[in-house]
Amino acid sequence: MSTTRKATVSVKGTDITVLVYREQDYISLTDIARHKNAGLTDDLIRNWLRNRNTIEFLGIWESLNNPGFKPVEFDGFRKSAGLNSFALTPRQWIEKTGAVGILSKPGRYGGTFAHKDIAFEFATWISVEFKLFLIKEFQRLKEDENSRLSLAWNLNRTLSKLNYRIHTDAIRTHLIPAVVTPAQAAITYATEADLLNVALFGQTAKQWRDSNPGLDGNMREHATVEQLLVLANIEGMNAELIHMGLSQGERLNRLNQIAIRQMQVLTGAQVIRQLKEC
Repeated sequence: MSTTRKATVSVKGTDITVLVYREQDYISLTDIARHKNAGLTDDLIRNWLRNRNTIEFLGIWESLNNPGFKPVEFDGFRKSAGLNSFALTPRQWIEKTGAVGILSKPGRYGGTFAHKDIAFEFATWISVEFKLFLIKEFQRLKEDENSRLSLAWNLNRTLSKLNYRIHTDAIRTHLIPAVVTPAQAAITYATEADLLNVALFGQTAKQWRDSNPGLDGNMREHATVEQLLVLANIEGMNAELIHMGLSQGERLNRLNQIAIRQMQVLTGAQVIRQLKEC
């Protein structure tokens, strides 16, 4: 299931809804039209869709971004655009051409949404000044979101590092004999670190590097906030399991089950919460 997040920006006194749908930003055309005429939002969107320049723009955007776009159906709309008899609704455009750049959401809190590229084009048709203010507020929203995400990521990264100290202390106390060399001890530490990697990510550090030659750093540096939180949790749990004397195989199975359960809870709760907000 793809997650959907919703936010609102205020542009010249009008609240504009922004959705993150399938990892893409969509902006409410209905809200943008409301700035022009609150009583004729649907009519304004349909009038915009009747325009030949609009149809050509949408067709080019879909051709560049949507492998499932239907060019034959699009060509029929393009040839009819601009005629007095031509009429087109967002839902007709989506259903006939397989378009993904425009969304039509039913219900009281629904409306017509469009990918930000398309929404900015519609805003230009409504008002160039309004478009510029919309872009400014949209950029501010994205900067705030990135700042909050970075803060949460760094917090979980710090928790993970603190738990790693507890983890390595348990390894040193129970798994490393006193006579081994530092190089031999490092092998044990690396093995236990990979136990956590396999339990959470399903692969060792070397396997991740081999499958991602173009990425810098390690898999933990590319982890999500949820993964880092679970990593911090299972590091502490592994330390306790080591103290309890469980074998590495037993610990791997237990930690993998815990990691799966916690990721399901974290990502599932996030999806439910975000869908409710929409």
